[in-house]
Amino acid sequence: MDLLPTENPQIAKKHGFRSLKLVTVDLDQEFEHQPFGVDYGKLNNGLTYYVRSNPKPRLRAALALAVRVGSVLEEESERGVAHIVEHLAFSATKKYTNHDIVKFLESIGAEFGACQNAVTSADETVYELFVPIDKPELLSQAISVLAEFSSEIRVSKDDLEKERGAVMEEYRGNRNASGRMQDAQWVLMMEGSKYAERLPIGLEKVIRTVSSETVKQFYKKWYNLQNMAVIAVGDFPDTKSVVELIKTHFEEKISASDPPNIPLFPVPSHEEPRFSCFVESEAAGSAVMISYKMPADELKTVKDYRDMLVESMFLHALNQRFFKISRGKDPPYFSCSAASDAIVRPLKAYIMSSTCKEKGTLQALESMLVEVARVRIHGFSEREVSVVRALLISEIESAYLERDQMQSTSLRDEYIQHFIHNEPVIGIEYEAQLQKSILPYISASEVSKYAEKLQTSCSCVLKTIEPQASATIDDLKNVVSKINNFENEGTIIPWDEEYIPEELVNVKPSPGYIVEQKEYSNIGATELTLSNGMRVCYKSTDFFDDQVLFTGFSYGGLSELPESEYFSCSMGSTIAGEIGVFGHKPSVLMEMLAGKRVEVGTKLGAYMRTFSGDCSPSDLETALQLVYQLFTTDVIPGEEEVNIVMQMSEEAVNAQERDPYTAFANRVKELNYGNSYFFRPIRISDLRKVDPVKACEYFNSCFKDPSTFTVVIAGNIDPSISIPLILQYLGGIPKSPKAIFHYNRDDLKGLPFKFPTTIIREVVRSPMVEAQCSVQLCFPVVLKNGTMVEEIHCVGFLSKLIETKILQVLRFKYGQIYSACVSVFLGGNKPSRTGDVRGDMSINFSCDPEISSKLVDLALEEVVRLQEEGPTDQDVATVLEIEQRAHENGLQENYYWLERILRSYQSRVYSGDVGTSFKVQDEGRSRVRGSLTPSTAQSALRRILPYPCKNQYTSVILMPQASRFKFLRSLFKRSDYGRDAKILAAIAGITVLAACLWRYSRKS
Repeated sequence: MDLLPTENPQIAKKHGFRSLKLVTVDLDQEFEHQPFGVDYGKLNNGLTYYVRSNPKPRLRAALALAVRVGSVLEEESERGVAHIVEHLAFSATKKYTNHDIVKFLESIGAEFGACQNAVTSADETVYELFVPIDKPELLSQAISVLAEFSSEIRVSKDDLEKERGAVMEEYRGNRNASGRMQDAQWVLMMEGSKYAERLPIGLEKVIRTVSSETVKQFYKKWYNLQNMAVIAVGDFPDTKSVVELIKTHFEEKISASDPPNIPLFPVPSHEEPRFSCFVESEAAGSAVMISYKMPADELKTVKDYRDMLVESMFLHALNQRFFKISRGKDPPYFSCSAASDAIVRPLKAYIMSSTCKEKGTLQALESMLVEVARVRIHGFSEREVSVVRALLISEIESAYLERDQMQSTSLRDEYIQHFIHNEPVIGIEYEAQLQKSILPYISASEVSKYAEKLQTSCSCVLKTIEPQASATIDDLKNVVSKINNFENEGTIIPWDEEYIPEELVNVKPSPGYIVEQKEYSNIGATELTLSNGMRVCYKSTDFFDDQVLFTGFSYGGLSELPESEYFSCSMGSTIAGEIGVFGHKPSVLMEMLAGKRVEVGTKLGAYMRTFSGDCSPSDLETALQLVYQLFTTDVIPGEEEVNIVMQMSEEAVNAQERDPYTAFANRVKELNYGNSYFFRPIRISDLRKVDPVKACEYFNSCFKDPSTFTVVIAGNIDPSISIPLILQYLGGIPKSPKAIFHYNRDDLKGLPFKFPTTIIREVVRSPMVEAQCSVQLCFPVVLKNGTMVEEIHCVGFLSKLIETKILQVLRFKYGQIYSACVSVFLGGNKPSRTGDVRGDMSINFSCDPEISSKLVDLALEEVVRLQEEGPTDQDVATVLEIEQRAHENGLQENYYWLERILRSYQSRVYSGDVGTSFKVQDEGRSRVRGSLTPSTAQSALRRILPYPCKNQYTSVILMPQASRFKFLRSLFKRSDYGRDAKILAAIAGITVLAACLWRYSRKS
């Protein structure tokens, strides 16, 4: 296998990665502390600054204030105060009050959450802004906000009381199944150190009762300029002027004369492993976690960098084995992965995690330990390491090719890590030279030796997570002892490697030809009609040198199926994916694609079938080969693969039935869309009726006839290179001898759903480990056919307007929620070019169950007020600014153009000319923007939503189910159940094994 992928002449001419000079590797050479490519320095008061000019995205700046202060510095009575300070920063400062910072930033297009946020972890707090700088004063104002955060946060009694509710709601949100598991794992990992008792979210008692004086003392004690850095990366004409702005806003601030040192809190090691069997009745599934703790590495020299590469190769090679095992016969787990991460300042860990079937944790644990032991005994093969080497080379090549197109937020994050963790910033060009010089000389035996660090005697923590107890501590100890004996006795056999074909496509197809070509100058796109009937539209861009995106779609999907076939066919994509939809098993395809940057996936929707891809320009041929294989492969179900899929599906259904939010979501769908089989959740009884043969036959038919597909491609493509590939692999797809899934978009079968015509308010009570509460308030939406283009744009503006106002009322005014989301669903409508569009708009938030009904009423009142009085000029201006800034950013992204062109083809105004359709949609957006005023927004709210909206809506509230004992007690005494309830803030997904477990932090 070649170390490097085949060079594309287009790439070779423009970038010459292959010609990048090697460097002499001096392992003792130390990296400079001065970060690369940035104006770096320190003010007289101790504040560090980093300023870098970067053109991506245009006229935007990514800013941050990084503070080396986190929850580990808190005293017992302060647990949670570091996070409270972060919240108060956006609430009030010396210059701003009543969340005026949030309002100001939104007024310039910096959306709350997406463009203004902060995070508190055990060791640091970081405030982040992403702002437009197309007006001279905006950058200065944004830096002044960071200056306010550094020393002017207002901590009055009133400020604190107004923010407690939001912090408390965030605390409650952490008390879901995932949060409980994370907390337990954190305490287990950190046992014996102060970190174990300093979760960033803090204690409920402290959040509810801590005094403003205590919060102020913590802020004044630790927020010293010597512990802070300002980072500014953006589309600046020069860095000097930005440095001067930082000096203007920060230089007069006086640093403490004798600030306290930031202490280092050690985490003790232990030779004996720690064991835990965690039972979580609401867990999304059974899981196993193995962690190996060790002191955090310092990256100071080239040798340290080389060691980091060896570690990365080891983890990649191990993950390849885990993936292959998970796709083998009777696998011990559904998924398994290994990663390395810095957990806290003095500590890193290797973390292996797996998901498995119920009562399968011991089998999963044994397999994970055996595989690491197998590497220690027999090592990785040269082929395994060459695959990983090619992968790393491909990754660094992609980064090198796009070195001048890095996002400012990514560069900002590098400088944050430089300040917080002393991670060197050496520049992508030098890093590419280092990797190109080092990787070929890292041997398989050297990579394999890293397995020595993954011993159960190396501060190891082993944990199982189960919804019902089956494994015990003694069981875990017995498994560890058993594998140790196997290793000592040498009874673990070597790894058995699979045969890997050399070529994706055995016989290259005969190329098709172009029947018709159209140019659309208004969108810079070209449309080709190929000889097999497939339509291809491509747009060449220079946004990213190493990115090509594409999506193909065809009308006709699951809505056409009768109920008797629906459940089988809806499983087609899952079953076929497990077998291999590109002509090869997933485990084999993984190795065949090593060293290539290419992904292709499929989706079966209600009204359309789609395939999508993302690749490097040099790997476009491979990506198109995968599409060719998709259309020419007949997936045949095998017993092993089907058993795996059905077992995973049953586990997923069982997990949903344990999740309190399943009952909630199911009832919402039932109320809003009826009890149609399409919207009804899949049950175990449905799974047992699935016919795998029927499922695969349906999937095969979905991607068989190229004449029904339209493909849109956007990215760095050279037509002279790309068109021959398109003709060979897309044009070479055989045309079906008979029509398969030829549907007229106007004749598709619509989904059966109808919004209730009356008011419905319901409470869904569900058994819970800890009390949770979530609210969904939903209104029907009707968009009229004659003005559909404008109405679709208009409903987007209205949803953002309502979301902004609900947040202002429920969080900023009453302090009772953490966040709110307003979403619009129009996906139930068939893509007909006639008739009105029906859907719904929903307001979602979590809150204290005792006041949930009151908050529903407040939200209703706010929407009614907007309908009756209209928004203010400032409200409209803010929404317009947020949309415009998002639009400007999108215009510099391939995915944005891809979606806009796809929408133009799928628009009801499309009649064969995508340029005209695109123009009509663009003009519709401009008309809505130009006409949106308080009065027109008010009129639209009355037109699109029921007026008054309180006459037709559904309100569903998820509440904890009271115990029988509490119910009996309530007959004699009014219960105060729920007064101190801990409530979920967001739906608990399948995240028990997420690597972000170790990025322990709390965001505002």
